[in-house]
Amino acid sequence: MIKESLFAAEEREAKLNKLGDTLQLLEQHVDFAALAAAIDQAAPRPSLERGGRRPFPTELMVKALIIQQLYNLSDEQMEYQLLDRLSFQRFVGLRHSSQIPDRTTFWTFRERLAAAGASETLFDAVNRELDKHGYIARGGQMIDASIVPAPKQNLHKAEKDLIKQDATPIDWSPAKRRQKDVDATWTKKHGKSYFGYKLSACADKRYKLIRKIKISTASEHDTRHFEDVLDPSNTSRDIYADKGYVDSDRESRLKTNHWRVHIQRKAAPGKPLSDCQKRRNTRIAKTRARVEHVFAGIEQLGGKGLRCIGLERATLQLNWKAASYNLRRLCSLKSCGIVAF
Repeated sequence: MIKESLFAAEEREAKLNKLGDTLQLLEQHVDFAALAAAIDQAAPRPSLERGGRRPFPTELMVKALIIQQLYNLSDEQMEYQLLDRLSFQRFVGLRHSSQIPDRTTFWTFRERLAAAGASETLFDAVNRELDKHGYIARGGQMIDASIVPAPKQNLHKAEKDLIKQDATPIDWSPAKRRQKDVDATWTKKHGKSYFGYKLSACADKRYKLIRKIKISTASEHDTRHFEDVLDPSNTSRDIYADKGYVDSDRESRLKTNHWRVHIQRKAAPGKPLSDCQKRRNTRIAKTRARVEHVFAGIEQLGGKGLRCIGLERATLQLNWKAASYNLRRLCSLKSCGIVAF
């Protein structure tokens, strides 16, 4: 016979605490009020002069959208899970509330950030939180890029030609235009075609935390963003990257500015690498491979695939995804007892 209890909710919460709630650990280490304040400064809350329902607190919305990135939930699933899941309700502060943000609320909040140009605000605020805990960038930096898939678009050749000219086909209705991603592009990697965007990232060697990112269309070459994601705050001047970033002019420029460049060499047609160059590539690979752990960590957050349309929204979502990775990594560092020094 199933035992009933008037205190079932409290007993479940106590057991959840005993098993270990990752979100509670996150709340323990992160100042979400500071993150919300940064968001409100960059994208002020809408005025209530014309009346209407008061919006949900920014801190609550930040927590909800971080959950969305950690578990790769759509807006519809996010609404459902907040209604259903105890740990989510407790984390965002809605355990005893009858009001829950709906799917439109999440969409409106993100659109407000994108319209205000605040796509990078949360990522920058999270990195300031890392600095407060002492996890500053150390040991050098590793740079790499990854393709971010977007929903494929079925377009005729004439439509593609018009889009390349920054024009819209005349027979597209406003509704159809909203469903077409005209910013994403095609690219090839290892002989396979991909449609979407590209995420270039710089992670520090010591803690494997993402320090700088750059989002572009997939067809832009990785090497164009190398200097955009360089982190001058790293305590080491060492830079590690794979052979896709080979550029003699840039390497000379970086060395002139006292950077120590460790980029793997690429064989030229009819001119294979020497044994010395192969050994050097192997030596660099042992360190450079650590950046792959970062992209694997992002993949574990439900993958890098996008549910949005356009470069502006992709930039917002990937900045939140990178910030969520850093928050989860912060909890891992704390749990493993890795002390900042």
